[in-house]
Amino acid sequence: MSAPEHSPVDPVALTADLVRCPSVTPEEGGALVLLQGLLEGAGFECHRVDRAGTANLFARWGAKGHARSFGFNGHTDVVPVGDAAAWTHAPFGAEVVGGVLFGRGATDMKSGVAAFAAAAVDFVRETPSDGAILLAITGDEEGDATDGTVALLDWMAEAGEAMSVCLVGEPTCPAEMGEMMKIGRRGSLNAHFTFRGVQGHAAYPHRARNPCHAMAQLMAHFAGQELDQGTEHFDASTLAVVTMDTGNPATNVIPAECRATLNIRFNDAHSGASLTDWLRAEAARVAEDTGVGIACEVKVSGESFLTPPGPLSDLVAAAVEAETGRAPELSTSGGTSDARFVKDHCPVVEFGLVGRTMHQVDECVEIDHIHALKRIYSRCLARYFA
Repeated sequence: MSAPEHSPVDPVALTADLVRCPSVTPEEGGALVLLQGLLEGAGFECHRVDRAGTANLFARWGAKGHARSFGFNGHTDVVPVGDAAAWTHAPFGAEVVGGVLFGRGATDMKSGVAAFAAAAVDFVRETPSDGAILLAITGDEEGDATDGTVALLDWMAEAGEAMSVCLVGEPTCPAEMGEMMKIGRRGSLNAHFTFRGVQGHAAYPHRARNPCHAMAQLMAHFAGQELDQGTEHFDASTLAVVTMDTGNPATNVIPAECRATLNIRFNDAHSGASLTDWLRAEAARVAEDTGVGIACEVKVSGESFLTPPGPLSDLVAAAVEAETGRAPELSTSGGTSDARFVKDHCPVVEFGLVGRTMHQVDECVEIDHIHALKRIYSRCLARYFA
């Protein structure tokens, strides 16, 4: 008896179905249920790996623990809509106009998930390989990311599941399809400073200890620093003061307390620990100079990392160039992604769509780009298992 014939999975239709799922972090919205049904129908073994209210999905085709396993990672959660009245198209309507699909998550990154899920399903149906294909899909990338891909990787370690390599489907191209892939990311940290002085009358500053002056001195010092001049694969690290606040409505009162926050995006010349030590040492210096108490709380959301150019980046770049005619730039630019967690599990690179409209009103994606992305992911699978 011959195997049943299946039509190829349409990644555009799948993207539209996913966009119609209102999966604003941390709501699952039906997106993972939809994907699980598709994958199980193609013979994938699926597990829900929910943790602390966050929905996650793991799927595997092929033997558990196989020496050759190709992994995909992505997320179905999306950022909030914002002002719904500002949208020209319904945020969860998945309307198609002029060859463009509109909706929250259309770019970031339901189209990427749809493309790799469609490529994986078609591949195992048409050319079953001697190996395994693993999909790790989270509902917590746009949020705190503490119980998303991290939970999936924790569960995989306990269950004896492993990816040999991983491709993350985040949008990576600034303007043109195929122009950029990510082989690393900068680290990121937020530092929150609390300045405590002595309240007093603004006409008698000598009777107070002004925390605002200490805050201004320290933030000006940080803002004037050049952290480095870049490294072989990374641009220069950046520091931005993002808020300074006294909460003081009175012009004749020196407040007792004020706060400031800065963000650092750092390359591989630094670590979260080294930067934390530097921030606290500078705060202690200003505290001693001014007599104002300064507390510094630092949260590192990810360390910088690099997957050196090699077999994995070569494989993905070849697939991209074959479909788009462009040799993608190997970049480490941009913000953080869940690749920062995957890099501790296996070699990881990122390639996806043009990200111009992600997180914007009327977020959208060109339909032709979704089809191209599926073909690129299909080529990656074919080349990997050749």
